[in-house]
Amino acid sequence: LIQYFAIRDAKGEYRGTIEVSQEVSEIRELKGEKRLLDIVK
Repeated sequence: LIQYFAIRDAKGEYRGTIEVSQEVSEIRELKGEKRLLDIVK
C-alpha cells in the first residue's frame, strides 16, 4: 500500500508531498470477520 499526503505549513500553504508505504500482505490474506487487531495479539 502506498499513500501520498500533502505537507502544509502553519499558513496552510503547500510545502511538498510525503510518500508512506506499508507492507499489507498479511492484512490482504484475512478472511471473514477477522480484524486488523486480531493479528496483533
